[in-house]
Amino acid sequence: MLVLFKAAMGLTVIAIGAGALAGSSGPEVSSPRPVAPVAAAQPATPPTTTPPPTTTPTQPPPSITTPPPPPTTTTTTTTPTTTRPHPTTTPKPKPAPAPAVGAPCNETARACIDLSANQSWLLDHGRVIYGPVPITSGRPGWRTPTGTFHVLYKDIDHRSALFNDALMPYSVFFNGGIAFHYGSLSVPSHGCIHLSLAAAKTYFNTLQVGDVVQVVP
Repeated sequence: MLVLFKAAMGLTVIAIGAGALAGSSGPEVSSPRPVAPVAAAQPATPPTTTPPPTTTPTQPPPSITTPPPPPTTTTTTTTPTTTRPHPTTTPKPKPAPAPAVGAPCNETARACIDLSANQSWLLDHGRVIYGPVPITSGRPGWRTPTGTFHVLYKDIDHRSALFNDALMPYSVFFNGGIAFHYGSLSVPSHGCIHLSLAAAKTYFNTLQVGDVVQVVP
């Protein structure tokens, strides 16, 4: 090693001397530019590749099929029903009231008026309890209507709103404005039944609201 180093140093001295000689006798020779050291090439780094994510296939759990239950069979036993037709019964009409005893009205009447005879009665369950008593009824154009009526109300000192405030004592109304009341037994009325004063008082005291009044021709 030492021998080689010495030899190298000798060669270097010779070269420097030769250069000096050349510089003194010949043209000027420019010294070579220093060359930048070349960096050592770095080994290439292989690109890093990210492996694709691994997907584990998920398989659905095996489906368990439950068999359907066996069909239920319902046996319905129908018992035949025999409906017997009900006999249709027509209600029998009510029998006509029996006639009163001693008066031309029926047994349901509480007061009976006979227009053609100009008489009236009071009855109880088809039997006369008062009468006959004389009456006067409606004049032509104001005839007393016939039929079956009921006592509506009573007014002991009634006055007529239609006929000049005429006094109608002991009024017993049974058909709208038509009533039993005390009045003339010789002059026909405007539809009311005139009674004597004694009979008017008796009718007023005996008849009650709802009692049947029957007027026959």
